[in-house]
Amino acid sequence: MTSEQELEQEGEIAADFIEEFLDVADLDGDLDIEFRQERVYISVSSDEKSNLGTVSKPETVEALQELARLAVQAKTGEMSRLILDVGGSRAAKTEQLRKLVERTIEKLEDTDEDQHLKPMSSYDRKQVHDMVGEAGFVSESEGVGKDRHIVIRKP
Repeated sequence: MTSEQELEQEGEIAADFIEEFLDVADLDGDLDIEFRQERVYISVSSDEKSNLGTVSKPETVEALQELARLAVQAKTGEMSRLILDVGGSRAAKTEQLRKLVERTIEKLEDTDEDQHLKPMSSYDRKQVHDMVGEAGFVSESEGVGKDRHIVIRKP
């Protein structure tokens, strides 16, 4: 269990790292830090005229999130479960996952074969499990480490 003080320290370290990244990359953005479900959530936002969109693609944000997690680990010696959102990237990623689930369920209904998804982060797997359940299907994670992936089945 992570204490409130440890979460605050994690948030400060990650925010400092992200602010420094934004400065070096000459990007405009405002940071907001929240603490939910024993995780640090950092959102970077800006106005429409900002150049923040250059790093708001979900894949780019995931890479930046991993770098921020490594910065936290380097200073604290502890693994970080930080979640980063840049310019609405989380909503875009959720929409990508929703479309993936819809396509996969269609394929499952057409073929009657269990569908194996590519490996993804635990945060993304949680979202996919929720979406699959809402659609009335069954999912479970298989594999270990970087090979951990979801299998979707008919109920």
